[in-house]
Amino acid sequence: MGLNQLTTEQQQFYEDYGYLLSLPVVFSGEEVKELQQGYEQLTALLQGDENPSDIMGWHKTSRWLYDICAHPQIINYVEGVLGSNFYLAASEFITKSPHSDKVVPWHQDSYYWSTALNNTVTVWLAFTDVDEANGAMKVIPGTHKAGVIQHKIAGEDAILSFELDQGTFSEKDAVSMIIPAGGISMHVDSLIHGSGPNTSERWRNGFVIRYSKTMVQWDPQTYPDFQLYMMKGKDEYGYHPQGELPVEAFGRPPYAKRIRKRE
Repeated sequence: MGLNQLTTEQQQFYEDYGYLLSLPVVFSGEEVKELQQGYEQLTALLQGDENPSDIMGWHKTSRWLYDICAHPQIINYVEGVLGSNFYLAASEFITKSPHSDKVVPWHQDSYYWSTALNNTVTVWLAFTDVDEANGAMKVIPGTHKAGVIQHKIAGEDAILSFELDQGTFSEKDAVSMIIPAGGISMHVDSLIHGSGPNTSERWRNGFVIRYSKTMVQWDPQTYPDFQLYMMKGKDEYGYHPQGELPVEAFGRPPYAKRIRKRE
């Protein structure tokens, strides 16, 4: 069976509104069970006060995760919005336990990064069914056209460090990114998005994968050990070293605690 291609209409929608939803699932049936089993093997490697949302950049140490990031169907979708030359830049899990009051505040990914604006795409892969009850991500369509907006320090109930002030966008325009397990959404780096608490009995587990065009240079002062993994085409710029492929199926870095900035 051939790979699904983004249509011209989908590419135009992404350009106009900054996201894509309702794509055919990437993983189905037994493959979804395998995602859950692999996730359990990864979380079994957590130590001390680490939690699943501390699994950041483990594609560098876990071949199983790297292979998900390099899945031909995902790469095909990414090529539809980034073109022929791009690399894997980052990955992380963003999880919410049942009845968690933790939120992802309204923000732009590009505020955190020193990158060329609107040349990085996030693929949000659902490891569980994601809906409004368990805290689905919401996006504000078209806000990627406004550039990067100043953020402030986020509240204690927030997973992230920074958030946008109320009044800098209209929440009434928000679209809920409802995704079945094994499915994905895509959004551009400067699109305003966030998510509320998990009010359900179910976990909400998402694996977030970020891909950048080769002309995107990540600030060496902020990311001194940055390594890229070419996914398609050629690295025309050579801004960053190529990472080595992981050998272990499930491996972890020495320490993985997410650090939040408080000032």
